[in-house]
Amino acid sequence: MIFLSEFSVILPEIGLLFWTTIVFAVVWFFLGKTAFKPISQALKAREDSIDNALQAAEKAREEMAALSAKGDEIAKQAQEERAKIIQEAKDQKAKMIEEAVNEAKENAAKVTADALQEVERQKRSAMAQVKSQAGALGLQIAEQVIRKQLAGDAAQEAFVNDLVKDIQLN
Repeated sequence: MIFLSEFSVILPEIGLLFWTTIVFAVVWFFLGKTAFKPISQALKAREDSIDNALQAAEKAREEMAALSAKGDEIAKQAQEERAKIIQEAKDQKAKMIEEAVNEAKENAAKVTADALQEVERQKRSAMAQVKSQAGALGLQIAEQVIRKQLAGDAAQEAFVNDLVKDIQLN
């Protein structure tokens, strides 16, 4: 311990300084060869890994933006296609309604024309029957008038009036 009594930390001796420097240089060289290179390589690898991850994230962000734009474009196209299909359906509906209305009008006109023809035919038939019956009645009256030979004009007029009243009742 006597040896340490003269030791001062504040004022080191030259020998102590020399040997401390030598030991420090050897330890520094040894650590540089064994520890600093792997640590530096690990730090470099970590830095490269982070850079790669950042580049991959940026690339993924760009791809997502492209996909989002493409998705928006597809959605827009789908919306346009939907509107086009709806418009085509509306046009076809209007066309079908117009065709149905036109067909109904044509059918109504045909039915009306047929009905008018039928009415006209029945009217002619009824007129023919009336004329035929009137002619037959006229012949019957004439036949009865001729058969009955009456003496005077007053008796003949009474007979014709009786026949006319008889015809009106029928």
